[in-house]
Amino acid sequence: MAHAAQRAPETRPPAPEIDAAAEIDLGIGGMTCASCVGRVERAIRKVPGVADVAVNLATERAHVAFAGSVPDTAAVVQAVQKAGYEPVPAELDLELEGMTCASCVGRVERALARVPGVAAASVNLATERARVTGHALDPAALVAAVEKAGYHARPITPDADEAAGGAADAAHARSRRELGHVLIAAALSAPLVVGMAGELLGIGVMPPGWVQLLLATPVQFWLGARFYRAAWKAVRARAGNMDLLVAIGTTAAWGLSTYMLATAHPGHDPHLYFEGSAVLITFVLLGKWLETRAKGQTAAAIRALMGLRPDRARLRRGGAEVEVPIGHVRPGDLVVIRPGERVPVDGRIVEGGGGVDESMLTGEPIPVEKAAGDRVTGGSINLDGLLLVETTAVGAETALARIVRLVEGAQASKAPIQRTVDRVSAVFVPVVLAVAAATFAAWWVLAGDAEAAIIAAVSVLVIACPCALGLATPTAVMVGTGAAARHGILIKDAEALERAHAVTTVAFDKTGTLTEGRPEVVDVVPAPGTDAAEVLRLAASLQQGSEHPLARAVRSRAAAEGLGAAGLAEFRALAGHGVSGTVEGRALALGAARLIAEAGLADADLALRAAAIEAEGRTVSWLAETAPAGRVLGLVSFGDRVKPGAAEAVRTLHARGVATALVTGDNRGAAGMVAAALGIHRVFAEVLPGDKAGIVEILRDDGKVVAMVGDGINDAPALAAADVGIAMATGTDVAMHTAGITLMRGDPALVGAAIDVSRRTYAKIRQGLFWAFAYNVVGIPLAAAGYLSPVLAGAAMALSSVSVVLNALTLRGWRPDTRSGTQDVRGEGRTA
Repeated sequence: MAHAAQRAPETRPPAPEIDAAAEIDLGIGGMTCASCVGRVERAIRKVPGVADVAVNLATERAHVAFAGSVPDTAAVVQAVQKAGYEPVPAELDLELEGMTCASCVGRVERALARVPGVAAASVNLATERARVTGHALDPAALVAAVEKAGYHARPITPDADEAAGGAADAAHARSRRELGHVLIAAALSAPLVVGMAGELLGIGVMPPGWVQLLLATPVQFWLGARFYRAAWKAVRARAGNMDLLVAIGTTAAWGLSTYMLATAHPGHDPHLYFEGSAVLITFVLLGKWLETRAKGQTAAAIRALMGLRPDRARLRRGGAEVEVPIGHVRPGDLVVIRPGERVPVDGRIVEGGGGVDESMLTGEPIPVEKAAGDRVTGGSINLDGLLLVETTAVGAETALARIVRLVEGAQASKAPIQRTVDRVSAVFVPVVLAVAAATFAAWWVLAGDAEAAIIAAVSVLVIACPCALGLATPTAVMVGTGAAARHGILIKDAEALERAHAVTTVAFDKTGTLTEGRPEVVDVVPAPGTDAAEVLRLAASLQQGSEHPLARAVRSRAAAEGLGAAGLAEFRALAGHGVSGTVEGRALALGAARLIAEAGLADADLALRAAAIEAEGRTVSWLAETAPAGRVLGLVSFGDRVKPGAAEAVRTLHARGVATALVTGDNRGAAGMVAAALGIHRVFAEVLPGDKAGIVEILRDDGKVVAMVGDGINDAPALAAADVGIAMATGTDVAMHTAGITLMRGDPALVGAAIDVSRRTYAKIRQGLFWAFAYNVVGIPLAAAGYLSPVLAGAAMALSSVSVVLNALTLRGWRPDTRSGTQDVRGEGRTA
């Protein structure tokens, strides 16, 4: 039975010729033994067209070959389900190029959905990625479907380092290229704008017509070529988008101007519209550049995450140490990690011990003491001990790699963002074309005047040219984000800005976000017969030989109280326990409770006090004199101070109708104390890094729009999964790359300010779109009726653009109302 899945080839009939493309691999769940393998194989073999099937119990996958050239994936899936097993859906990510708007997203999703085996396809315009879910996915077929739809695609490689690095470099190069195009377009358009303004003010004239043609033509057909390409794709797909509107409107203005210039009588100076086409393309190019720059940040998040993994590891083989590339390490290898080095693999400590900084995973600043048998995580930092670690996971199976996949998955998911202009343009374009065609036909048939018909039709196209539509969003975004940046709020892209205005719940990480993020001495508890100052002085003297974060906290507190350190001799770092040494002739030890217990010392009253302190989420170090007289001297407790102004920040959010929650990996005692101090009523404590994103989903399931505020690598998945990710710049680069908004001062009060500037900016966007559409609703009928010449139509178009820009510029006066003050809500003895 154990080999039932490996039957001898001669027991089968000769296999027919098989097309290599007609093969699929399918994941299958629920198999437990070789008999399960046999049942699945028999079920699949009954599917018409199946030529061969091999099921692997170890990998839980089936390889199916078909006699024809088209695999029937759906029939195989049904056969497996009928046999009592569950096909496991696979996921595949594609990197896309060429999309410009929401209608492009829809076309790509429809193209992918038609590929056999695809159950669902979600395309993210901001990250330019597609996530495809289904059975037996064929990357080549998916890429071909996207190419046929008029776009470019490639599967994202499993090597996160190369993929992220390549994507970041490509985005940076594209951003620089587009910025160059914007600057060139602006330089060519400037003389036209200056001339037009001078004519309106009566202080100058436009350049000669042939000069206008020379300036506008490169903008139209070189810098604006991207709009023609995208417009052609839309036409082939029988759809409309903003690029099609830009191409039609600017071409109409440029074409009419060229015609009038070519047919003008000598000495007659016709009115031309070159400035309208050139300026429109320049502004739209500016908006495209802003989008490209924002998109380039997504790859940087993954790149920063993977940068935490060392490139090399030191292995112990045959009693010698050998340094090898990280890719050569295998499970079971023994890895040597020296003090100060970053852990390269997930594993279990075989020898040694000491403090390990796991803040990259837990977000907690206090190091975790490790000893033989404890597990360590790749990316964490070995602080003060020599560790020999047996490797248990490498590469894609490490905790760091799993966090990377969580961030990638959240970023690849489709954003529920309202792209009003793109959706409306799909209807607006054919309506404008129909109106222009009807205008031309009506004037030609009813008035018999072909020239008047052309003028009227072009007037419709010119006034409908979506300059104001194209300016409404990017202008408001530029002004709003600029005002926010001046006050320490960096908003990465328009998507984050549009989402933040609707936030109804803010979920805060604790450490580094609401608290300072570094350990401090909170309290000193002396034993009977000594005093707190003496305990602190001796502890600080003993810690002169250590660079442990707790040692620095003790020395800092002693210095603040003016306590001088005494001489230290015979210092020893006791891995996993603490430190020992001689101060003023007294043998002292400072560290964990087990250090005191191993010295045969005890104090029942202090033990009860220590247990109560630890229940509040604080760390306790015991100070004892081991010789000449063995006795416990006291306790030193460490905690994390709540940031000044955090309580006021929470109250401000509540006053604005925004609910709050605390999501932390810390214990319930510490979380409860911080929540009580700040007035946060909903608390999620002891949450693992990978589960924080799940908490965001729980909050969202209540119908809320959720913003996540954090500062650590462990917060990255939740920052990406939230409707809006808000990072503290005082934290890690990974958090800032992943989040849509970064608070440069690390002040919780800026969270409310970020939501406020988003609401005001989004209001300006809506107002700008309203006026843009209002001009068209009023202007198009007037142009069609002949009441607006192309000159007036161009002026109306320019007026709509100016009004939209001026309305957006009022955001420059925005000021945050943080009202955070400097209150320290920690209180004596209260910590995070």
